[in-house]
Amino acid sequence: MTITTMETRGTVVFPENFVWGAATASYQIEGAAKADGRGPSIWDTFSATPGKVREGDTGEVACDHYHRYRDDVALMKDLGLNAYRFSVAWPRIQPTGSGAANQAGLAFYDRLVDTLLEAGIAPYVTLYHWDLPQALEDLGGWTSRDTSYRFADYAAIMYDRLGDRVSHWTTLNEPWVSAFLGYGNGVHAPGRTSAHDALRAAHHLLLGHGLAASALRSAGAEEIMLVVNSAPVLTPAQVNDPSAAVSEADAAAAHRVHALLTRQFLDPALLGRYPEEVLEAAERNGGTAHVLDGDLEIINAPIDLVGVNYYNPCVVEDGPGLPADAAWPGSEGVRFATVEAPVTAMGWPIVPSGLSRLLVRLSQDYPRVGLMVTENGAAFDDVVEDGRVHDDARLGYLEGHLRAAHEAIEAGADLRGYLVWSLLDNFEWAEGYGRRFGVVHVDYTTQARTLKDSALWYRDVISRNGL
Repeated sequence: MTITTMETRGTVVFPENFVWGAATASYQIEGAAKADGRGPSIWDTFSATPGKVREGDTGEVACDHYHRYRDDVALMKDLGLNAYRFSVAWPRIQPTGSGAANQAGLAFYDRLVDTLLEAGIAPYVTLYHWDLPQALEDLGGWTSRDTSYRFADYAAIMYDRLGDRVSHWTTLNEPWVSAFLGYGNGVHAPGRTSAHDALRAAHHLLLGHGLAASALRSAGAEEIMLVVNSAPVLTPAQVNDPSAAVSEADAAAAHRVHALLTRQFLDPALLGRYPEEVLEAAERNGGTAHVLDGDLEIINAPIDLVGVNYYNPCVVEDGPGLPADAAWPGSEGVRFATVEAPVTAMGWPIVPSGLSRLLVRLSQDYPRVGLMVTENGAAFDDVVEDGRVHDDARLGYLEGHLRAAHEAIEAGADLRGYLVWSLLDNFEWAEGYGRRFGVVHVDYTTQARTLKDSALWYRDVISRNGL
C-alpha cells in the first residue's frame, strides 16, 4: 500500500458521539442575490467582471437554497446528518457591512435554523465564507483594520439573533484563501494582486477572528471554531514513501511553506505569536506596521476547535533562484511540485493518507484544541443516468479519506467529527458551475436534486457510525 491509497477492507467504527455532517457556503448555494434587502458582496462584483469566472457564471441563482431550504433540510434528514455547516451571507445581514441589521436577512437564518432543529440536525454556523460586503471592500476590505471591528459587530448581531438555538460557531473559513487568493494572486474576489495587501489582509482577518471570538464568548457561545485549509507539506519523494530521505534544502522549503500555509494562522490564534518565516516575509513585502501592540493578545482569544479543510497535500522542493509565487509571499527559492497520483476533476491529487498525517501533526502541535474535518470531498464529472448518479470515484475518495481519519484517531488525534464537502453541487467560485463537489446532484436548469450513489453510501456510514 502506498501513501496515495488507503486500505479499503475491514470494519472501522468511529468514537461514540462522533459528528457526521455536510457543509455548504452561502454564496455557493443560496442565490437570491438581490432579494429581501441583501447588498452586493465582493463575489457578486468579481463574478460579474468579464474573464474572472469560467463561462461567466455567477452565484445570482446558484442552487436557489434561499427558497428551497426546507426541501434541502429534508434531504439532510433523509441522509441522517447530525450536523449541517452553513455560512451566513454578511451582506444579507448588513447590506453595507455596518449599521443596523436587515431583519429580512436575519429572518431567513431564523427559518433555516428552526427547520434544522426540527429535523434533529445541529446547525454549525460559519460567519465568514468569503462574501465580504462590497461596501467594505470599497473602504479597503481586509487590508483595512476597520473591517476587523465591523466583523466583530456583525458576529455580535448574529449571536444575539441565533445564540439561543445555535451552539456551534465558526468565525472564519480558510483565511489563507481569503487573503492570498483574494489579495495576492487575484484569482478570487476581490481580485487584487499585491503581496503587501495579502499579508495585511491575513493579519486583519486574524484580528477579526479574535475580536469576534471574544464577542461570541462574552455573549455566551458554547463552542467556537476557526477553520483553516491546512495540508501536510511534503517533498515529492515523501508522497509515496513517508520514510524517504529528504535533503536539507528540501526540508527547509517544506518547513517554510508549512509556516506560510498553516502556522501563519494557527500560531497566532492558538499560541499568540507569528512564525519567524511569516514576519520575515512581511518585512520583505512592505513591513509589519499593520501589526499593532496588543493585536496578538486579541487574536489569541480562546477557542475550542480547529476545523480542517483537506483536499490534497502541498508538495514542494528546493528551487534555487525561483521568485516567490504570487499566492505565497515568502516562498522565494521554493518549487511547487506535481504529484504522481490519481486526480479529481480539479486536477487535485488524491492522497487520503495526507489527511491522517495532517490530523496527527495538528493534534501534536496544538494539543489544547479538538479537531473537526469541516470540508473533505472531490469534484468529478457526474452524469445523471436513468435517475441515478453512479459516482464511484467520489465514493472511493470519501471511503479512503474516512479510513485515513480513523487511522488518525487511532494514532491519537482528537478528531470530533467529519463534514463532507459538499451537500449540493454548487457555484465553485472561479470555476463556476463546471465542477461538481456535491453528494447531491443539482440540475441548474430545473433545480432538481438527485442523491448520488455517494450520498446513499454516506447515509449507511452514518447509520453504522463507521465503515
